[in-house]
Amino acid sequence: MIRITELSLPLDHPTAALRKAIVTRLKIRDEDLLDFTVFKRSYDARKKNSEITFVYIVDLSVPDEAQVLAGFPGDQHVRVAPDTRYKVVAQAPDGLAERPIVIGFGPCGLFAALTLAQMGFKPIVLERGRDVRTRTKDTWALWRKKVLTPESNVQFGEGGAGLFSDGKLYSQIKDPKFYGRKVMHEFVRAGAPEEIMFVNKPHIGTFRLTGVVSTMREEIRALGGEVRFESRVVDLLMNNGRVEGVVLDNGEELRSRYVVLALGHSSRDTVRMLHRRGVFMEAKPFAIGFRIEHPQSLIDKARLGKYAGHPELGAADYKLVHHAKNGRAVYSFCMCPGGTVVAATSEVGRVVTNGMSQYSRNERNANSGIVVGISPEEDFPGSPLAGIELQEALESRAYELGGADYCAPGQLVGDFVRGKASKEFGEVQPSYKPGVRLGDLAPSLPAYAIDAIREALPEFGKQIRGFDRDDAVLTGVETRTSSPVRITRDHESLQSMNLRGLYPAGEGAGYAGGILSAGVDGIKIAEALATAMLADLQENH
Repeated sequence: MIRITELSLPLDHPTAALRKAIVTRLKIRDEDLLDFTVFKRSYDARKKNSEITFVYIVDLSVPDEAQVLAGFPGDQHVRVAPDTRYKVVAQAPDGLAERPIVIGFGPCGLFAALTLAQMGFKPIVLERGRDVRTRTKDTWALWRKKVLTPESNVQFGEGGAGLFSDGKLYSQIKDPKFYGRKVMHEFVRAGAPEEIMFVNKPHIGTFRLTGVVSTMREEIRALGGEVRFESRVVDLLMNNGRVEGVVLDNGEELRSRYVVLALGHSSRDTVRMLHRRGVFMEAKPFAIGFRIEHPQSLIDKARLGKYAGHPELGAADYKLVHHAKNGRAVYSFCMCPGGTVVAATSEVGRVVTNGMSQYSRNERNANSGIVVGISPEEDFPGSPLAGIELQEALESRAYELGGADYCAPGQLVGDFVRGKASKEFGEVQPSYKPGVRLGDLAPSLPAYAIDAIREALPEFGKQIRGFDRDDAVLTGVETRTSSPVRITRDHESLQSMNLRGLYPAGEGAGYAGGILSAGVDGIKIAEALATAMLADLQENH
């Protein structure tokens, strides 16, 4: 295959124009272009008020690739296409008795289990929450009726925290083996839109993700795997520095010397159990802040100019950062175009916010986290669990400020910047359910975070006109941006630093941040576990 990069076409080009552009670029006859696929399509909005163009990366085949490539010596935009196909690294022997255990069924656990099942290892998946359909009903009960189910909510259940999000499928991780392509391919096989394979910032959205995830679960089962819901792990079985299995909350013991730990970032009780049992972990940086909401039309106009609302571009997003005078970095996080702010707590008496979009991204508001980076050295020294304790304290405070009924505390941006409590909403109406109670957000976060965000918002208004408009809404608090701990693993084997056979993985272990990177980490972990399992079998025989 040959790859062409930086192939630009007008936004409203006809379908046939891409083929013509390829033929023209390579200086070949139309009949010599045997086939082509779009590897990636992005758009260049730097000249948004004059012209926005699509920019393509295309992989193609011709009868004589060597001859065509010879005509472009040293041209980095016409070269041999890399092989992005997934290559299986192991295959379980027939009759293998021991089965790996996967704890957690978010994106990381899902892809770890799927990859293991495809290799014939028949994993046992243990998920503390409920299946995706039941979980959706439980989550809506909190949003509509203020009824929280602690084991089935935005954080816990099939699909993990990524299910109730924008469904973003892009990441800045290094991916030399193209594991991200396998993630996308498996999603498409399970019913996701085919366009996620090539659009620049692919997303699926919550309602579509529910069907995709349940289809993938059934494939795991069809391949001999087992998926158990409402199965919370409360202890590890250990012997001489090796994991031997797990204990469930009903007292059942499951034996296995190969355990994937794909907890997600909110299984605080499990992390405390691991710490108590001596599993090596470290505190790590994360971020705290608020959700901010604007009319999506404001963001579209600022980012796309005269092309705002163009059907080929969809709802616009943004990415912002400001380095405050007090040394803090303030940045936008998990921006959700045309979405809603959601209640994301998993614990009684606490309030947490997150953002979510459907595939259509057609809700009235845009929302994003506006968060401040914090570190264990400066802000929560001591125990590896100190970051969790800080999160819990801030979430409990937000619960009280919101009225102690799962409503969230809020404030208008203009009032927040001026240090004045808010009393009524303006044009921007908050989307958070069960509801937002206006007041003063200053008591909800440490002073250094409040000062930094107050400084950053007017600066962001210089980058996106209207971002600091007086009636934009801030909703608190955003605390679960990432895991506050890293369950450290060996760089080579990917096993726990001090417990052989335990494979910390994904966002909860501090090795991912989002659906795509978590899925990629799940594949890497599955390969490492399968390779180790086969090596151990060979050594023992």
